[in-house]
Amino acid sequence: MPTAIGRPFAHLLAACSLFCATSLPALAAWQPDSNVEILVAGGPGGGTDQLGRLIQSIITQHKLLEVSTVVMNKGGGNGAEAFLEMKQSAGQAERLVIGTNNVYLLPLVAKMGYQWTDLTPVAAIAEDDFILWTYKDAPWQDAKAYYEAVKADPAKMRMGGSQSKDVDQTLTLLLNKTTGSKLIYIPFKSGSEASTQLAGKHITSNVNNPAESLSQWRGEQVRPLCVFSRERMGYTEKATATQAWADIPTCQEQGLGVDQYRFPRTVFMPGGVTDEQRDFYVDLLRKVSQAPEFKEYMARNALVPTFLDGPGLVNYIEKDTARVSPVFKDAGWLK
Repeated sequence: MPTAIGRPFAHLLAACSLFCATSLPALAAWQPDSNVEILVAGGPGGGTDQLGRLIQSIITQHKLLEVSTVVMNKGGGNGAEAFLEMKQSAGQAERLVIGTNNVYLLPLVAKMGYQWTDLTPVAAIAEDDFILWTYKDAPWQDAKAYYEAVKADPAKMRMGGSQSKDVDQTLTLLLNKTTGSKLIYIPFKSGSEASTQLAGKHITSNVNNPAESLSQWRGEQVRPLCVFSRERMGYTEKATATQAWADIPTCQEQGLGVDQYRFPRTVFMPGGVTDEQRDFYVDLLRKVSQAPEFKEYMARNALVPTFLDGPGLVNYIEKDTARVSPVFKDAGWLK
């Protein structure tokens, strides 16, 4: 039986519980309380740098963060400088790095001091298509005829691309493997330089992204043969006086064997952060990707609308790595 003291005490406890429940605010979700640093795994002016600064601009313009953002270029070693710095920043949730597939492919071909698993995948927010380009008045009219010429006399056929042991050369090796050809690869400093070399007929082809060769296409110096995608590009507005990106046939239609080849635009955090911290940036980047300025950027550069996070992004990385690893092994690139 309750004592005379027990019952008033129970009422006091109930009143206190009600007061506490109604007076104390709910715990706020995590958000950064200091400036967010965005490391760009590339040099100033490149595609990765442009994307990083676009993200910063959208965050600022739409007031998506209560703190400021700072963009810094760390392009040494084809971006390895940025990824290594992120590894050394474990637990620092106010840091992001913008890259491509270089974040997980670089450690396969060189000793970089990090693995992509040392970092925290946040999202892939777009993909770049690759297009097989040739010079304007080339004798071959489509990709199939081009590769017939490659097989007939590979010594005269040269593929230009950006850098060595990178995406352009990887695609060239994939094409050689699937078509049984021996196309020679010539590395240049950038896709822009490869496009200039093609316009001058110093090479017979390149596999530039759409934006890298758009000005030469509009200037009627180069023309696209096919896009490495399972379906034609979705941009139907005219990119030149007579053609839209959607008019370019797929390389699969042309019988080249490589059904799809793209690289993702990725965002990572350091390792040692919490799920809540990662989820905050997933939500932030999703908002960025829905902004009209981002959609305009996508259309202007003919990027593939993509948003992957969590298991979807990890699965993408694992599949891409499994696909190119045999190519790297055959080429003697694996460290």
